[in-house]
Amino acid sequence: MEAIARLRNVPTSPRKMRLVADLVRGKRVGMALSLLKYTPNHGALRLEKLLLSAVANWQAKNPDAKLEEADLYIKTIMVDEGRSLKRLRPAPQGRGHRIRKRSNHVTLVVDAFNAGVVTADFEELNEKAN
Repeated sequence: MEAIARLRNVPTSPRKMRLVADLVRGKRVGMALSLLKYTPNHGALRLEKLLLSAVANWQAKNPDAKLEEADLYIKTIMVDEGRSLKRLRPAPQGRGHRIRKRSNHVTLVVDAFNAGVVTADFEELNEKAN
């Protein structure tokens, strides 16, 4: 059973947030939390909080399951472009250059680890390599 958490209108450019999201994509929740805690990027703090929210959503969906036995991992993490605020900066000779203050939306899906799915993916990778 998977759980979803969304973070919208984060005032960071999508490119910078994707760098942090790529670090934790496909990792187990415990490992991802420790990576995010010691990553110096600004987006890591927001992703850490979002991951904790996704775990809490999973617990709310599965009240009888234990978190330690579930062995959660990050199934999907997507960083999409949000709205951009347009500003003008003075430029030489009376012109104005446009400044785009970008934002992003992050969607995080957490799921319980299923050994059968992972071994099937691993076998497919081996077949492609051969």
